[in-house]
Amino acid sequence: MKFFSSPSCLRLRITDVPYSRLRAKSRDQVGKSQIGIAMSGGVDSTACALLLQNKYDVHGFFMQLAQPDLDEQVARVKTIAEQCNIPLTVIDLRNRFEEKVLKYFSKSYQNGFTPNPCMICNPEIKFGLFMDAICQSGMERIATGHYASIVSDNGCFLLQQGDDDRKDQSYFLARLTQQQLARVEFPLGKMTKSDVYDFVEEHGFTDFRGQESQDVCFLGEHSVGHFLQMRETTPVPGGEIVNTDGQHLGEHNGIYNYTIGQRKGLGIAAATPLYVIRIDALSNRIIVGENHELFQKQIEIEEVLWACDNAPLENHKYLVKIRYGHKGQEATIKRLTKNHFRITFLKEQRAVTPGQFAVIYDQGLVIGSGEIL
Repeated sequence: MKFFSSPSCLRLRITDVPYSRLRAKSRDQVGKSQIGIAMSGGVDSTACALLLQNKYDVHGFFMQLAQPDLDEQVARVKTIAEQCNIPLTVIDLRNRFEEKVLKYFSKSYQNGFTPNPCMICNPEIKFGLFMDAICQSGMERIATGHYASIVSDNGCFLLQQGDDDRKDQSYFLARLTQQQLARVEFPLGKMTKSDVYDFVEEHGFTDFRGQESQDVCFLGEHSVGHFLQMRETTPVPGGEIVNTDGQHLGEHNGIYNYTIGQRKGLGIAAATPLYVIRIDALSNRIIVGENHELFQKQIEIEEVLWACDNAPLENHKYLVKIRYGHKGQEATIKRLTKNHFRITFLKEQRAVTPGQFAVIYDQGLVIGSGEIL
């Protein structure tokens, strides 16, 4: 068992599983820089490890978080690491994941927001504590299987959208700091998913097609509502479902079971289709309305992070995504206070969801992000 200290003096428990002992370097590895690959057992991290073996002395690392199928994942990563002939280290981050991600996830829903845990996990855990532990173990850099690229402009590191539009993950990486981007590589940024499947199959990995990782790794087969119910020590109260005039239409079974734009599962009858248009945590109410009431041109964001501290230009048109699956729409940005901005879209956007993140692009580069109010 090894112990490493992070810059914040947090002691991280790092457990070497039996198969993960560092092997002696072969002759062609002597003199190569060491790089740590964040391995999940999926096709993307496997391709990442294979791609970099000619360039680096590659070591695999796995995050132990709150995965419901943890034993199966570790066994799968073990097999892949052995096939790649690389050592593997499991890093136990369960306690910090609970503090940084799971509590944020639960609290957000309790407050009527719809959170995006990956936007917190990436800077705080994967490219925070996990990266620190990897570098403290002797690695000079880390790499992950994200579909994005990094470009350097006069000492400023900028995220660039991945070439595969359907798999681009720059949205999820938008909260990474300059210090984090300086230490990471994304070797899949110029590849398509089809390219990745073909590449790993050429190296003998033929059972990946048709498998996709979960959007939220800790949910497993549980719904958000069921997951939160299991975490609550006291019953969560139900409340009213009302329309925009305040008219009582029905009862809800806990505000965390609802999100903006939801239509199914409301349990109310109406002459026209109704959707969740607002969640009022203070009054414990779900407010519903017609589809046209879901559209708005302006949103506000806070906790804004700008690349290289460069705030946007007023009246300049940027592409803004309001959720991962959103294609992005043109908008202008205006500062209201130091860390509070208003985004005005050229066209109205549907189902803007408080708690999600707006990610701002300029010519395919991530220039900023903030939490939607």
